[in-house]
Order: sequence, then C-alpha cells, then structure tokens
Amino acid sequence: MIIFYEERNFQGRSYETSSDCADMSSHLSRCHSCRVESGCFMVYDRTNFMGNQYFVRRGEYSDYQRMGMSDCIRSCRMIPMHRGQFRIRIYEREDFGGQMHECMEDCDSIMDRYRMSDCMSCHVMDGHWLMYEQPQFRGRMMYLRPGEYRSFREMGYGGMRFMSMRRIMDSC
Repeated sequence: MIIFYEERNFQGRSYETSSDCADMSSHLSRCHSCRVESGCFMVYDRTNFMGNQYFVRRGEYSDYQRMGMSDCIRSCRMIPMHRGQFRIRIYEREDFGGQMHECMEDCDSIMDRYRMSDCMSCHVMDGHWLMYEQPQFRGRMMYLRPGEYRSFREMGYGGMRFMSMRRIMDSC
C-alpha cells in the first residue's frame, strides 16, 4: 500500500492505493510526497505511467524533487512480486539488432561486462527489472516488466543510454 500527500512532508489531503493509478488528479490536485507501507511501486511525473520514473519501496519520501521528479507525482504503478528466475536479453540496437546478451542477475556496468556501448532494446522473459542511465544503478531509471521492448527511443528515452540494470527482488 502507498499513501500520497498533496504537500511535502506528508501534509495536506491524502490518497491511498494498492494498485495502479494512471492519473492522480482524480484523487488529489497535486502530489508532493508519499509513504510506502508495503510493496514496491514506480511513481511517474506524468500521467499514464510516462515521464521520469522513480522506484519506491517501504519507507517515506518527503519531497518529490529529491526523487528526481521534474513535476509532482502524477501516476503510479504497483510492481507485483516475482518469485522464480529472472531473465532478460539486452540488445545493442533497436528491433533486437546488434550484439545480444542474456542476463539472469544484476549488472552494475553493461559497458564493462558486455563491452556494449549502447542498449536500445530488450526482451524481458522472467521477472521485473530496473534499467539505469548510469553505471552502479544510478541516475534516471526505467521499469521493465515481462515483454518485448523494441525501441527505447520510441518509448520516450531517445536521449538516454542505459548503463546498468537490476532485478526487482522480493525484498520489497
């Protein structure tokens, strides 16, 4: 469960949910802080799960700007717990072109491990993953659930290079 608040530091009106919410404006006029009671979520600074995204787990997030949000939180997605193996194929080019590497564990530097200077598409076979724009799991991130992602550019990540990736484990 996650509780959203209109103001920083958990002030103002609140809205709580345990599921996806594509548009927070139907519940709150704005959202500047949140508290995660249980589970894991991605929060987004645009409606319909678009824009900058940030991974949150049990804890308190008193200021949306510290999360790297350019605007207030406008949508959220609940991340279901996955038990079992994790498997992702990453590709150097769009449409699954160029070098391909299959991973089953976290990778703190795609460049160092696979000698890939770019990762532009992927196929998530098992589990839920976070991809980061910088090595060592830093910078802006993108949530990936099972499925095919033919073009990160077409998904709105054209100017971003993904340099590390991590499994979302059941430690939420």
